[in-house]
Amino acid sequence: MKDFKDLRVWSKAHSLTIDVYKATRQFPKEELFGITSQMRRAAASVGANIAEGAGRKSDGELTRFLHIARGSAAELEYHLLLAHDLDLLSKGVYGLLARQTDEVQRMLTSACLASPACEESGRSLAALRARSSKLEAHPPLREICQIVLVSSK
Repeated sequence: MKDFKDLRVWSKAHSLTIDVYKATRQFPKEELFGITSQMRRAAASVGANIAEGAGRKSDGELTRFLHIARGSAAELEYHLLLAHDLDLLSKGVYGLLARQTDEVQRMLTSACLASPACEESGRSLAALRARSSKLEAHPPLREICQIVLVSSK
């Protein structure tokens, strides 16, 4: 069991959550139960899943919760884009939050790939590189694999 507050990725996710809450304060009241709630929930879910995974007993459980956190970060990424496209976020605020989200996503991907549990399940970086050349018949899968490889460099 690890103290989640000692994890750099949790610290970055926590800062992102605070910034999302601050940015959504200006959203229209009619969006309180719409995009405001969705963005806040997705942002808070990233840090919460990191904390929950760190509190578990095994590397495998931690890795599983890091994957869930990564999914929540991807959800937040979409909500940020939507809020920007709806003119709820300025270009500057959107850019800042999108960069923070991207950094957290990259850190989560790297943490998952570095986990012994990830390597045991055949999802290590070396395994992804080896498999990427075999994915020509599945372009979407190959694209996802390449994103993970580029993110981890």
